[in-house]
Amino acid sequence: MAIVDLVMPKLGESIMEATILKWNKQIGDNIAVDETVLEIATDKVDTEVPAPFAGKLVEICFQVNDVAPIGSVLAKIEIAGENNMVVNSPVATATPATAVEATPSNEQPESIPYVPAPPVNTAPQETGNSEARFYSPLVLNIAQSEGVSLSDLEKIPGTGSGGRVSKKDILNWVAAKKSGANAPVDSSAAAPVDSIAAAPVATSVAATTPTQASSVAATTAAPTSAASNPAGVVLSGASEIIEMDRMRKLIAKHMVESVQTSPHVTSFSEADVTNLVQWRNNNKAAFEKREGTKLTFTPLIVECLVAAMKKFPLINSSLDGDKIIIKKDFNIGMATALPNGNLIVPVIKGADQLNLVGLSKSINNLADAARNNKLKPDDTQNGTFTFTNVGTFGSLMGTPIINQPQVAIIAVGAIKKRVAVIETPSGDSMAIRHMMYLSLSYDHRIIDGSIGASFLTEVANQLEAWDPNRTA
Repeated sequence: MAIVDLVMPKLGESIMEATILKWNKQIGDNIAVDETVLEIATDKVDTEVPAPFAGKLVEICFQVNDVAPIGSVLAKIEIAGENNMVVNSPVATATPATAVEATPSNEQPESIPYVPAPPVNTAPQETGNSEARFYSPLVLNIAQSEGVSLSDLEKIPGTGSGGRVSKKDILNWVAAKKSGANAPVDSSAAAPVDSIAAAPVATSVAATTPTQASSVAATTAAPTSAASNPAGVVLSGASEIIEMDRMRKLIAKHMVESVQTSPHVTSFSEADVTNLVQWRNNNKAAFEKREGTKLTFTPLIVECLVAAMKKFPLINSSLDGDKIIIKKDFNIGMATALPNGNLIVPVIKGADQLNLVGLSKSINNLADAARNNKLKPDDTQNGTFTFTNVGTFGSLMGTPIINQPQVAIIAVGAIKKRVAVIETPSGDSMAIRHMMYLSLSYDHRIIDGSIGASFLTEVANQLEAWDPNRTA
């Protein structure tokens, strides 16, 4: 018999660790290939870890609620084979108490080194509970963004394993409270020290660090209404100090490191996408009926991106020291909004090998998985180029930051109708057209303005050359 390691998988370029939520198998249990062994959670997604081999679980290295670094050994599985066979060796191993950072000295790290913050004390003050209730990082992020304190969180009935509050539980509770179905929390009740929603500065705060203690004012003046303030004296309101959550810290480190690593240059262009818009409007209903998936603008844009990238291979590369690595795979990352308002970048693998139907299904499946917290670790790995649609949020254009270790990222803005000058056989004329701004941020260490601007122009040309008579 042989013992193999079940390793914490890579969960995205900015994720360095995950929390153990639940062990679906216990020591001595038999495991089938691809059967779920445990469930884990990060600040972005909850996911399952399947067994890469069939065998018997003989050792569990982390307990529920432990934080395990990427690449650490989660468990050991006994399989049929020769003695002392080593399979699926981890990048790094760690005990639950110590996270080991494992970045080979001769390789570019895939993600930002991150030192985990001390675990949040999830036991509310003065509740009389002898046992702390566990909340996943995803639930804590939603609670923080929605202003849910720990005292309120303790009141939410959990439908998860062991009464754990799930994403669905907290979202339903927030929706009910906003609709008035839940009575608001009594403001006179004592607020817990480690509340998720930051307490107003007017409240006496027990800071967890000397820095926090020195930065928080104990009291502020109460606001005065205009009716009771005939002299027009303006009184300053209270300030609110919010501690960054773990995901925001990771994003901050990732963005700062990207700017420090790559000298960013951004070029802009504009595309007349009238033909593309009209073609989609004419075909989307029949396409959805025939293929069972929606026809959005994203697959149309990705198809044009891939065509342009093939003409400018340097755009699809990465940099390792003084070596340029040209990628032969066209794996396009697309920025996607999560239910808690954060963004994640699932990757369309082999985008150059997919037709419009394949692109549409791949993109819609990834977007649905992100919205429903069903993304798998592999869904966010091995991207070679990133696309972000800032127009989704109403922006005309943006200057995106490169997603390391890639060398370029493109942003498309909102499609707007504008009056434009067009050339006709009888001369120039003015017409109402669908226009869209494009912006490309690129690494000036290896991509000069001539290549960056030429690639962006080619993308615009591909969009404008969309055949209005092509079949869907």
